[in-house]
Amino acid sequence: MRFTSEQRLDDDVVEREFSLGEIPGTLWTPGSAPAPLVLMAHNNGLPKADPRLVARARYTAARGYAVASIDAAGCGDRPRSAADERARADLRRAVRAGEPVDEIFESFIGPLVENAVPEWRATLDALLELPEIGGPVGYSGGWTALGIRLAVVEPRIAAAGFFAGGYVPRAQREEARQVTVPLLFLLQWDDEGNPRQRALELFDSFGSKEKTLHANLGGHTGTPWFELEDGCRFLDRHLK
Repeated sequence: MRFTSEQRLDDDVVEREFSLGEIPGTLWTPGSAPAPLVLMAHNNGLPKADPRLVARARYTAARGYAVASIDAAGCGDRPRSAADERARADLRRAVRAGEPVDEIFESFIGPLVENAVPEWRATLDALLELPEIGGPVGYSGGWTALGIRLAVVEPRIAAAGFFAGGYVPRAQREEARQVTVPLLFLLQWDDEGNPRQRALELFDSFGSKEKTLHANLGGHTGTPWFELEDGCRFLDRHLK
């Protein structure tokens, strides 16, 4: 892991850009150390510098956590494969035509998850070698499909917060039964791209003995700010 920049932000939070091979990432750390680590993942081509993600990361770091985010393939400045570009073009066409889109999502989100998991695990290995970071580890992110897979295969993850706004492939819906860590699941009741019943069925599938569903009125990007505060209290219970 190589750090390429560093700046001190408000609330004594330090923001550092890093690279791990071809993987670009950002690490936010609080003034106190060592701090528990939160992996904050994103998808849909968004960069790790997306303002909403950065705001969440900075708030969480100010609450005493180290927060890391990386750009998966096809996100930020990382190139997309020709197959991804074709799938996204097919998706845009199907949406305009009012056609079913589930099979298109399956065709490219599944492979994205498969490719992203090794990168996140390699990043986790490198981060936990830093003296300013100490376990346990939590997951918090809008990329629920990736979070499900990581929660199943990565024993170092002790708690997870998922947003129900993204498409979850069939493979990860089946894997949800194997998720046993404490879970906080956020649902936007009027999410235009995520059928409510499917999200409720996914929540029901999780094997966690402690799982909480928070549902709020509004569309995909309308998650209330207080859910971030509640999310940190959830992390406090399980990571500190």
